[in-house]
Parts: sequence; structure tokens; C-alpha cells
Amino acid sequence: MKPPARLATELCGLTLSTPVIAASGTFAYGVEMDGLVEWPWIGAVVVKGLSREPMNGNPPPRVWEAASGMMNSIGLQNIGVRSFVETKLPGLRRLGVPVIANVFGFAVEDYQEVVRVLEDAGGVAAYELNVSCPNTKHGGMFFSADPALLADLLGQVLPLIRSGRPAIVKLSPNVAAIEPVAKAAEASGAQAISLVNTFVSLAIDARTRRPRLGAGFGGLSGPAIKPIALRLVYQAARAVRIPVIGLGGIATGEDAAEFMIAGASAVEVGTASFWDPASVGRIARELERFLMEEGVAAARDLVATLDMGEQKK
Repeated sequence: MKPPARLATELCGLTLSTPVIAASGTFAYGVEMDGLVEWPWIGAVVVKGLSREPMNGNPPPRVWEAASGMMNSIGLQNIGVRSFVETKLPGLRRLGVPVIANVFGFAVEDYQEVVRVLEDAGGVAAYELNVSCPNTKHGGMFFSADPALLADLLGQVLPLIRSGRPAIVKLSPNVAAIEPVAKAAEASGAQAISLVNTFVSLAIDARTRRPRLGAGFGGLSGPAIKPIALRLVYQAARAVRIPVIGLGGIATGEDAAEFMIAGASAVEVGTASFWDPASVGRIARELERFLMEEGVAAARDLVATLDMGEQKK
């Protein structure tokens, strides 16, 4: 059964059946989930991050279950953009769901090459540029930590997108203030921003006095980060005019509604898919039920309706 029209969402020129999207990192490349999920109820799939060359990732252990969340240090393991185009993209095209390619790199040239390869391939609806990576040519400073560095990256990558595919910039929460970075993305030509990525964190085994993860630090995700993610989405949505995609601890339809009320035009589901691959479709169904119960005609009517009352002052 197809989702009702009240869930249909327009996002930077894309028509999505629902505003609930499978986030990058916990949904593999999408094709692996065929037979486990209800594709009509999934607005889009953001594939696992793609790099210029294949990457093996970090040493194990790579995942640790934290209180109300999960820590990971996968190390951006992936098959590389060329192998993705050859082995994964053909199957994705047959699923009938918009495909968003998550792109990352450690230098401007990395992003450029991944985009060049994808521009020559059919079946990609949009790009999500993950700018949470350290720029190895600038002493390891993260692209998302400096508005000027982010603007320089986008200024050299976005002109290579000649297909008309929209570019979404995925922002890190590990910054002093989200507004300057969000504004830099908008001013540089991004059609949307998505946030948040994981929070840098550390888990320790007190008995061995060693980190729980092989690489030491990891990224915290899941329900534990939701209140902080909501605050950042609210602040970013008030700072820019382009659409905001919210993510961070979404596990229910009401969670999705909260992000939309905070200002998100759509949401991405990550960690919930890790323990239940069917979570994205379930959350979309729960959101539809929430709209009916609350007498809301369409999902888009939730966007940016938060009443902060006297707290605005």
C-alpha cells in the first residue's frame, strides 16, 4: 500500500513519498535491505558514505552500546565510488526510491573526484556532502568547523554538479555555534542542509583502563542525542532559508514530528535502522498516524511551528 498524499514531501526539487529518509551509515547501500523494508514508505535512501578509493575502516571493536544510544568508530569503511557505481547502483535503480549519494573526503580533490564519477552515472537523485571529515591539507581541521573552509570546499565542488542534482550539506554538531556554518553552506550554494552527524565521544573500560573502541574516540548516536539535535535543528532552521533535514535519535513517528516542528522539512533515521531495518517505514507510518490523531492535514504543515513562547526573548 502506498503512503497517503498527506505524507508527500517536496525537498529541493525532489518529490518524496514521505518525509522519512534512511540515513547514511546504518542502511548499508540500500540494496541489502530489499525484502526487509516497505520501499513505498521510505522517502529516500542515503547510501553509505562514498570515497574516492575503497577504505578498510578502523580497527575493531567498532561499535559500543551506550546508555540510550550507540557509539561507533567504523572509520568510513566503504567500497569506493567506482565499485558502488558498478555493483550497487544498478540494483538501487530498480527499487523505485530516490537515491542520495553521501560523499566524503579528506581533501577538496577527493570530493571532486567522487562527484565527477557520480555525475557520469545515472540513478542518483541528489548528493549529501559529509563535511565532518578532517582536511588533511589544512592540518586536520574539520571542514565543518570553519565557515571559510566550508565555503572554499563548496566553491570548488558544487560547480562540478552539472546534472542539476541538488546538493545537501551534512553538518557536524561538534562546533561552537551551528548558525555560521549553516549560513556558509547556504551562501555557497547548497540547496539544503542536514544535521546532526554524531557527537565525538569516548567510552572506557574501567577494568582494563582502555577505550571500548579500537580507534579510541567514536561517534555517539541514538536517542541520547535527540534533545541536543533538536536544539541544533531549530537554530539552523532559523538561520537559513533553504530546507533543513533533521536527524539524531529518531526512533518513533512522534520523534519525527518533533524535528519537523523544530524546523526540519524532512528527517533521516539512522541508529534505529541498526537494530531494526524496518524502522524507516515504521516511523513513516507512525508519523501518518500522528497527523491523523492531531488533525494535521499534511506533514509539511508541521514544519517550523514550534511555539517557544516567552523563551524567544
